[in-house]
Amino acid sequence: MVSILAAVLAFVAVAGFGFVLVGQSPGQARAARRTQAMLGRETREAKARRGGSNVQDQRRKQILESLKEQDRAQRKASLSVKARLQQAGLGTTVRTFWIISAGLGIAVFLLTVTLGQPAYLALGLGFAAGLGLPRWTVSIMAARRIKKFVEAFPDAMDIIVRGIKSGLPVNDSLRVIGAEAPEPLAAEFRYLTENTGMGVSIDQAIDRMYERMPAQEVRFFGIVLAIQQKTGGNLAEALGNLSTVIRARKLMREKIKALSGEAVASAFIIGSLPPAVVVMISLMAPEYMAPLFVDPRGRLILLGGVLLMALGIWVMRRMISFKI
Repeated sequence: MVSILAAVLAFVAVAGFGFVLVGQSPGQARAARRTQAMLGRETREAKARRGGSNVQDQRRKQILESLKEQDRAQRKASLSVKARLQQAGLGTTVRTFWIISAGLGIAVFLLTVTLGQPAYLALGLGFAAGLGLPRWTVSIMAARRIKKFVEAFPDAMDIIVRGIKSGLPVNDSLRVIGAEAPEPLAAEFRYLTENTGMGVSIDQAIDRMYERMPAQEVRFFGIVLAIQQKTGGNLAEALGNLSTVIRARKLMREKIKALSGEAVASAFIIGSLPPAVVVMISLMAPEYMAPLFVDPRGRLILLGGVLLMALGIWVMRRMISFKI
């Protein structure tokens, strides 16, 4: 009996010691379960927050991708012949433009053949005159017109701001710009007021203006009006800030133009030096330069030189051009 009692006591002692080391009281067990539940809830909340942030990131990426797609589509549409003619302010249709281009190309081809030049040279000049020269001319006219529009655009914002502060509606302020602003700003705002008067929303009307005038200032103007319509706020203050930003962009462009003037002058000198040397040598020693124009190998060398010079001028122009 003594040995059995000693064994039971030893077992109880060992079990109690083990329970002290690893065991828990009922209160401690409940506390542990609550702690585990809270940790589990916090883990689920953290996962939910991560999931929400992931959803927001995905939405943000989708919005950015959609904006990039819209920008590419609008840029592609603005490079079409019809858009270029509208940007240049020409009332010529696309069909008339292509007829004029074809007539010009045929005339240059026949003139080159009449002067006794080879057929491939006449074909190349005719192709360049028919396809390249009219588009280049229209592009230059469009760029000049857009530049005039952008230079006068901050003044239009100031007119709208003064009109709103004096109690005029936005549409009346737009009509004032169409009546008193210089061209081409007045014409574009007249189109804008005509579209809104026919029931077109202001967003769609500004999108049409952007097609005719693909300038970032027009897009900023549309964004400001869209935000004001959806969220409200002080439109005069927003347009005043937009006018300040546009003027700051113009100042930055002028500063960059001044800083890159040396590079522009260098490109002009380097580009005009070879033709000037050819003309001078042709006047001083015509027999020395004659093989360059008569011999087929000389013509090939001349063509290669022209292509390389054009490539070099294009590279230098790309190096000194900045987008703001």
